[in-house]
Amino acid sequence: MPMYWPLKFWGNSDRERTVDHITALRKHIAKSVPTRTASETLLLATWNIRDFDSNKFKEGPRLAESFHYIAEVISAFDLVAIQEVNEDMRPFEKVMDLLGPTWKYIATDLTEGTSGNGERMVFVYDSNKVQFKYIAGEVVLPNNGLIDDKYQLARSPFLVRFQSGWFKFNLCTVHLYYGDDSGEGYQRRVTEIDAIAKFLKKRADKDQQNYILLGDMNVVSPEDETMKALKKYKFVLPADLTQDNNALRWVSNMGGDKHYDQIAFLPRKDELKLGPSKNNAGVLNYYNAVFTEGEAETYYPLGKSNGNWPEAEDKRKKYYTKKWRTWQMSDHLPLFIELQIDFTEKYLNRIREGIQPKSPSTPDATDD
Repeated sequence: MPMYWPLKFWGNSDRERTVDHITALRKHIAKSVPTRTASETLLLATWNIRDFDSNKFKEGPRLAESFHYIAEVISAFDLVAIQEVNEDMRPFEKVMDLLGPTWKYIATDLTEGTSGNGERMVFVYDSNKVQFKYIAGEVVLPNNGLIDDKYQLARSPFLVRFQSGWFKFNLCTVHLYYGDDSGEGYQRRVTEIDAIAKFLKKRADKDQQNYILLGDMNVVSPEDETMKALKKYKFVLPADLTQDNNALRWVSNMGGDKHYDQIAFLPRKDELKLGPSKNNAGVLNYYNAVFTEGEAETYYPLGKSNGNWPEAEDKRKKYYTKKWRTWQMSDHLPLFIELQIDFTEKYLNRIREGIQPKSPSTPDATDD
C-alpha cells in the first residue's frame, strides 16, 4: 500500500476528494485485478503514462492527487513496465516516494531525436517479490536487423533480466513508432515490430531462456499486419492463453477501440502458466474510480490555469473527458497478466524421478 500520510496536511476539500477517490480506486482494483500473493504468482503490467511529466504540451500540470492515483495503480502489481517517462525524473520520484522503500526502479537514459521524444523506459518493481538479476541494456539491432538497413528503432527497447519465485525471465519493454494508418509511416510501424520480434526470437532460440516483450507496440488490431509481425515469430499473447479471448478484453486505450499495448511471450517449455484467478489477464480502467466522466465541473477550477478549458459547460465536459484527464492519468490503461511462479512441485517431482539439475548446489526448476 502506498504511503499516504502527507495527505493529513492537505486542505479539507482536496484531502477529502483525494481520500474518497483513493478509496474508490482501491475497491475497483480489488474487483478488476487479482490479489497480489507472497510467492505463488507474479502480477506483470505495462502502462504508457502519458508524457510523464514534462507538461511540454501545456495540458497540465498534473495535480498532486494524480500522483497518488498513479502510485495506487502501480502498487496493484508486482512489476510494471512504464513508457513515456520524461527527462526530469523528479515527478517520477514523487511516485516512488509514495510507493515506499521496497519499491525500486531501473530506467534508461533519454532517447534523443524527433521520434525518440526525449522519453525513458522504466521498470518499477517491488523488491520483496521481484529480483533484478544484474543484466540490463538498451537493445541495439545488428546491421541486418536495422530499419531500412540504416536506422535503429525510434525509441530504444530496454531489456532487463528478472526473477520472481522460481520464474526467471528477460523482459523487454518498447514504445514503438506510431506513424500513420497507411503508407510509409504505417510500414515503419510494422517493420519496427517485426525487427524487435525477430531479434528476441533469435536470442530465445540461442540461449533457451524465457523472453517477454511488452509495452506500447502501436498494434492496430488483432488481425492487422502489426499483430502478424508478432505472430510470425511464434510469440504467445494473453488471448492465446485464455478461454475468453474476446478482443475487447485487450483494448488498452481510454477510447476503448485500440490494441496498442501488448504483452507477448517466448517461453521455455512448460514455464508459461497463467495464475489461478478468474481475471488473470486484462485491462484496468481506473477512470471508473478517479477522474470519472461526471467530474468536469469539479476539476474546472483546479485545471483551468492551463488556459485550454472552454468557457461553455458542455464543451468543458468534452475537453475534460477526451483530453484534460488523460494528461492527469493517461490515454492508455494498464494491461496486466497473472503468471504462476511457484515451480516447487515440478522440481520435487524431478528429484523423485532421479533427474538432477545442472548445478546441484543451486537447485533451479528452470534447468533442463
